[in-house]
Amino acid sequence: MSDALKALLDSPGFPEGGAWSRRRCATHEKVFDEGDSGCDVFVVLSGRVRVVGQVELDEDRTLRPGYSDLEAGAVFGEMCLFDLQPRSGSVVAIEEAELAVISGDALRAHLDANPAVGYPILKEMMNTLAGRLRTANKRVSSLFAWGLKAHGIDESL
Repeated sequence: MSDALKALLDSPGFPEGGAWSRRRCATHEKVFDEGDSGCDVFVVLSGRVRVVGQVELDEDRTLRPGYSDLEAGAVFGEMCLFDLQPRSGSVVAIEEAELAVISGDALRAHLDANPAVGYPILKEMMNTLAGRLRTANKRVSSLFAWGLKAHGIDESL
């Protein structure tokens, strides 16, 4: 967890039980599902969770690949702060975990009222999102190349 986010959770102006709460998750417990509404932001305090997607292979087959495993200190669910869209993936605990569940509304209001506190937090979240986007771009490129090779299309390029 970034120092700025830790300071926020420890701040008397952003109290536990008001702006955020703790949630314990058992192994295999869902935190949320892809497509769910809601704008809570989560921080892994202990344990590990896995971000999972859903891939439709055809009408009868669906895969649920794990995109990444997140450990203590990781933030997830933050995209809703920026676009207010439904969840883009599912998250499940892969071992017993404790999460900080931060109200998105409370967080936005606090950051608006305290820009000196908000800037480092938003900067850290944007760095996290940029890193995830770079990883996703590499994976998509690799899958695209694999598909071209698997279908013999790469020979004609």
